[in-house]
Amino acid sequence: MNLCIDQGNTNTKIALFEDDILFKSFTIEAAANNNAWDSLFTDYRISNTIISSVKDIEPELVNLLKNESSHFLLLSYDTPIPILNLYNTPETLGKDRLAAVIGANALHPENDILVIDAGTALTFDFISKQGEYAGGTIAPGMNMRFQALHTFTKKLPLVQTEGEIPFLGLNSERAIRSGVINGMTFEIEGYINRLKIIYPKLLVFLTGGDCFFFESRLKSSIFVNQNLVLIGLNSIIKYNAKNNEI
Repeated sequence: MNLCIDQGNTNTKIALFEDDILFKSFTIEAAANNNAWDSLFTDYRISNTIISSVKDIEPELVNLLKNESSHFLLLSYDTPIPILNLYNTPETLGKDRLAAVIGANALHPENDILVIDAGTALTFDFISKQGEYAGGTIAPGMNMRFQALHTFTKKLPLVQTEGEIPFLGLNSERAIRSGVINGMTFEIEGYINRLKIIYPKLLVFLTGGDCFFFESRLKSSIFVNQNLVLIGLNSIIKYNAKNNEI
């Protein structure tokens, strides 16, 4: 059994896998005490643990995970992975971006895949059918765009996602909502259509906290999967265990 942990700034996503089968996933607060972790090892027989974090991990948590697991892996830029990473500066590549494309590749190997993560940032990442990660793009996410329009202007209000989304707004609130949400929708469709010219059989995955918000607005055929990062982490820990890297 594999324990996969994706630690963010606010929350931590956790999944338990038996081989490739994700049978339990949940979210806890990032600052949860060790009792929350202890119960995992009490309730489940965990062999391998992998953690990816956007911040420094508490030494107490690292020690706990090491002591309770047969094999422990802290994901870093030089961790062996089951794909070829062509990024020029792998040490600067977000571990969640890398894990997500590995997860998509694990689900549909030997396919050209675009992974779109609609979260705090809007990211696009491409992996070829040869299993080569060829880079991507980073742009502000939906809430960041709303906040920026309010913060960096004197009179524009801070607009929420809820409400009418016209094609052309007849007041500032609706114009902002239209500009942000329709703009992001066109942006996503644009990347998909451009890549499909080069890769006609392109598969598209949509993940991230806002993925379901855009799912119904996109005309393209897409796979929606909020667990791509966790699936990728499971693929990485399996790869390292198989090759005796841990």
